Amino acid sequence: MIYGNIFCENMRENSLFDFANPRNSDGLFTPYIVLRNRLLDLGIELNTPDLNFGRNVSLEVHMDSRPLVKSGTLKYLIAVENPLINRLNADVEYLSNFHRVFSWNDAALNHPNSVKIFIANDLSMSPFRGFADRNLFACLISSNKVAPWFGDNDLYAERINVIRWYEKNAPNSFHLYGRGWGKPSHVFSRKDKFFRRISRLRTQLFGYKPFPSWHGEVSVKTEILSAAKFSYCYENVSDMPNYITEKIFDSFLSGCVPIYWGANNVLDYIPRNCFIDRRDFKNTAEAHQYLLSISPEQYAQYQQNIAAFLAGDKSYLFGIDNFVETVASTIAKDFAQSNR
Repeated sequence: MIYGNIFCENMRENSLFDFANPRNSDGLFTPYIVLRNRLLDLGIELNTPDLNFGRNVSLEVHMDSRPLVKSGTLKYLIAVENPLINRLNADVEYLSNFHRVFSWNDAALNHPNSVKIFIANDLSMSPFRGFADRNLFACLISSNKVAPWFGDNDLYAERINVIRWYEKNAPNSFHLYGRGWGKPSHVFSRKDKFFRRISRLRTQLFGYKPFPSWHGEVSVKTEILSAAKFSYCYENVSDMPNYITEKIFDSFLSGCVPIYWGANNVLDYIPRNCFIDRRDFKNTAEAHQYLLSISPEQYAQYQQNIAAFLAGDKSYLFGIDNFVETVASTIAKDFAQSNR
């Protein structure tokens, strides 16, 4: 048996591979559980480092970039985090420490031994609720975060714009869900921090709701998305090629029509008739007016298009099977060649 360490933040005792782990919300760990099982079939056992203590470890798999400890083992990087958040994921000098880099990001794919992957999703589909059976008009599911950078491609700020527009103009047509909305968003300037502190005190002492549209946290997104007609699915950043996360697929798999804004080449991978492209509208008001115009028949057509995409070959790139086979077969091939 070949043993390998897998490095993931705050993970010990193979908790990354535990379906019952509380952090495994909406099957977040499923791709890595399936990957471990596939590698076992190929004679490679991945464990968190604490469980491999005393064993002859032949490889390391790193889930996103972090400071490295020098070692002679083969190193593999699965770089899926946005490089504006994890800058090492696109740092050419850092990436040179790895035998192979698996990523969707063009900057990382400049590594001579890079392999292209996409963020993996469980594409298992259940029957969709129809238009009349969805009692929520529009929703947004996200954590209350702000960008650690500033620029025109900041979609954290655009999410706030959506929330504030609905709270002011159509409060009965919108529900906000996710972590952290019971307190004001983070700010950076001294002046803004002062006013945030005042708002925080109002929240703690008087029950002030900084985001009145917030309806709480959610552990299973499908419970909300299956009840909503439309979902605002904004990536953290716009115009980054290939950066297509689980957000749009969460909506697809619940039969909820997404309003998507993110990767500038999304149409290379996902048909236009499956979603509403936010880039087609000047602002949230225009997008909302379009949503109001969609008939039950048009909505059913969107759902049929979504189902056809998920069942077709194009969606395979974003599925767990593609992710697992790409990573596992590459690692196994490397070891087979080294033993010739």
